[in-house]
Amino acid sequence: MRVWLRRVGIGRVSRAGKGGAFIVAAFAAFAAAGATAPASDGAALTDALAVLKAHRFVDLTHAFAPGIPHWKGAPDERVKTLYTVEKDGFRINEYCHIGQWGTHVDPPAHFHTGLRTVDQIDLKDMLMPLVVIDVHDKVAKNPDYVLTVGDITAWESRHGPVPKGAFVAMRTDWSKRWPDDAKLANKDSADVFHYPGWSKDVLQLLYEKRGIAASGHETTDTDPGVATTKDDYSLESYILGLNHYQIELLANLDQVPEAGAVVWVTFPKVLDGSGFPARVIAVVP
Repeated sequence: MRVWLRRVGIGRVSRAGKGGAFIVAAFAAFAAAGATAPASDGAALTDALAVLKAHRFVDLTHAFAPGIPHWKGAPDERVKTLYTVEKDGFRINEYCHIGQWGTHVDPPAHFHTGLRTVDQIDLKDMLMPLVVIDVHDKVAKNPDYVLTVGDITAWESRHGPVPKGAFVAMRTDWSKRWPDDAKLANKDSADVFHYPGWSKDVLQLLYEKRGIAASGHETTDTDPGVATTKDDYSLESYILGLNHYQIELLANLDQVPEAGAVVWVTFPKVLDGSGFPARVIAVVP
């Protein structure tokens, strides 16, 4: 396996550690093998798949159903059983929900006409190194906490620069409040939401300087609750306006490392889609 990795030009151990570097190497080789291996040689892809499957898979996705937490302006999901095994020999349900339901993708077209829709997101932007910025301790002390440039530089002091093309997730442990909608909204007596969010400085650093592919979080919104109370979604609009996508309502970020994992972000190919439930899977050293 190591010989094969050297053959495709991968062999350097990153500051994320040997386990993380091996996963990243296998991930990169898995993606590149089709271009580097002879058409008759299927061993390269098979080996890469074996490496990935030997590691731990973590589901970063909430199961969705009627009654789950959601954006304040969304109606609840409706599910109707049209056919049953007992009566018809098979079961078919009809599901009615908005695109932004459960753990979901927000494509650029969600906020900006003429930018990428769900079906136009590049496949290469669905397989990425995973970067986790862990601020859950700070959020536990201040639910209105917003990510700072200092949080990013602290991560980089431990792991090196945020990789180009990465998926950056903000870990707040807010997902532990799932599925209690009131706890996620964390509304006070004045009807002000109190939950953490991103900051413009951090998003500019990550997207414009580090060149990340996408980002995600555990809350219902990119913007902190004190902003969304006033229907201020300017930070979400900023990300999508750059023609990048994001994932909302992530789960289980406490089960993945800050660096060294890779992530698959998947969702149905909805023609001209403005959003849809997603399945997000991390492969962990």
